[in-house]
Amino acid sequence: MLDHVTAVRYVTPLREGGSMPGVVEGSDLGTYVVKFRGAGQGLKVLVAEVVVGELARHLGLPVPRMVTIELPPAIARYEADEEVQDLLNASPGTNLGIDLLPGSLGYDGSRPPTPELASRILWLDAFTANVDRTWSNPNLLTWHRETWLIDHGAALYFHHAWPSKEPNSERFAQQPFRADDHVLGGIATDLAGAHAALAPLVTAELVGEVLDKVPDEWLETTDHLPDAPAVRAAYSAHLLGRVATPQAWLPGGAS
Repeated sequence: MLDHVTAVRYVTPLREGGSMPGVVEGSDLGTYVVKFRGAGQGLKVLVAEVVVGELARHLGLPVPRMVTIELPPAIARYEADEEVQDLLNASPGTNLGIDLLPGSLGYDGSRPPTPELASRILWLDAFTANVDRTWSNPNLLTWHRETWLIDHGAALYFHHAWPSKEPNSERFAQQPFRADDHVLGGIATDLAGAHAALAPLVTAELVGEVLDKVPDEWLETTDHLPDAPAVRAAYSAHLLGRVATPQAWLPGGAS
């Protein structure tokens, strides 16, 4: 499981995104960007953040540390902003905290990553079907002159169909990924090499370890997926099925 801390003070909202995450101080003296369970996008966004973020970490890509963060109901009591207060009141319990990188800047291309790192980032996005890393929304930070990955809630789109449809890992495995608008598309010159380096690391053991970091209460059950183990098994089948068929989704194919 992820480390667990308790929120002790809500600091400020971050209004750049639609979900309005907020900066929160934790009981461990850390400062976190919190993605709230009560935001309109729902719990599946938090699942995608953890799964893709932790996959990235295990694959050696730079991502901020994540924790689960307990939000006490009383934390909204002294918040003057009505919109923020409503969000906090809708989010007591376990939320997602992402380590705040102090002094980091939004990626603007002035300090691009190496072609090797760019290729590995694009590979991860193609593998997890993350369509939200374009110039209009890079979801990258520059910190200490290095490129860091953030915001993976738009990935793993297949789980949004689960309430109405039976999981279909074969269909996801065959879905192509268009890299035309990817923010690193002009730098990522060796996707085949990235696949050769990273795909062997995406084993059933790794996927299981990553999925175990997702709290049971975030895994939404359905008629087809009646409990948390069934939901985890569906995620695992989708990810392992996709990594085994790169010819379907990897831009440029894989050798």
